[in-house]
Amino acid sequence: MDYKTAGVNIDAGNEAIRRIRTLARSTFTEGVLSDIGSFGGLFRLEPGRFRETVLVSSADGVGTKLKVAFLAKRHDTIGVDLVNHCVNDILVQGAAPLFFFDYLSVGRLSPEVAESIVGGMAAACRENNCALLGGETAEMPGFYADGEYDVAGFIVGAVERDKLITGRTIAVGDVLVGVPSSGLHTNGYSLARQIIFEHLKLDIGSQVLELGQTVGDFLLEPHRSYLPLVRPLLDGGRLKGMAHITGGGITENLPRMLPHGTAAVVDAASWEFPPLFRWLQANGRVPMEDMMRTFNMGIGLIIAVSRDRAEQLTEELAARGGRDARIIGEVVRGEPPSVSYVNLP
Repeated sequence: MDYKTAGVNIDAGNEAIRRIRTLARSTFTEGVLSDIGSFGGLFRLEPGRFRETVLVSSADGVGTKLKVAFLAKRHDTIGVDLVNHCVNDILVQGAAPLFFFDYLSVGRLSPEVAESIVGGMAAACRENNCALLGGETAEMPGFYADGEYDVAGFIVGAVERDKLITGRTIAVGDVLVGVPSSGLHTNGYSLARQIIFEHLKLDIGSQVLELGQTVGDFLLEPHRSYLPLVRPLLDGGRLKGMAHITGGGITENLPRMLPHGTAAVVDAASWEFPPLFRWLQANGRVPMEDMMRTFNMGIGLIIAVSRDRAEQLTEELAARGGRDARIIGEVVRGEPPSVSYVNLP
């Protein structure tokens, strides 16, 4: 017996690393001091870039959206999802990404699939000016079925201490600006899959006339990065708080940026729920409260700003490609921080 007959192919692992090395190097920024293959990644903070540096870190995955990728045999968008999700998580505190690590675990390693996944990561890292500094690929036979894998991302960014966005200055009377999502992003897939595959009995290639796409196309729409849109607005202290609308929807994520003594009222009639969410609700007969607590409902980022600066903010977002950003609610008195809705269908 040997390691290969036990299910671990070191040669396939070496081939995957060979393919990944070029992709990762294409993301390297001036701060990178190590190459792929080192035991640890080395990164130097550029002199003069930050006066009093605060490092901001986060880790996340893409959940059961992976099941959709397995069915579609399409793996290039998963890496994009992973990077953009992590970028958004540190962006809401004002941080710009510095470097990213990934952890890929598989049942049986396919260098082609690994290259596709990491290719998506590399593309997203380049777009976010973030170095893909390293990672780990683990072949775990018997733990995952053939053709299945899990992937997680770890990001480190930086911000000057006096430019941290903490939500502490949010006050009663401030308004909430919602920025559109690009679809489901990476949350709510367990419910969406149950509606689509178990209840409606559709398959990954089924055409949904109401949406003008196949199931695979709309379920694999990549998670949007808000960094290009928001980064130019971070200076000046105008943005009091930001919430990345991920698992738990607006209901669970918006309170995370609110200080004690405040709550949020969101006007559900202030934006139109995208057709995808209306289609899922109708076909799954999902209560609206569950929809708001499961999906982003078309809003992927919420920004708290003083009322007198809201109009200018939406105009600047529109000029940078966020043309559908709009005021969706306001901050009121409340304890503990929570969200209530008006005009909920």
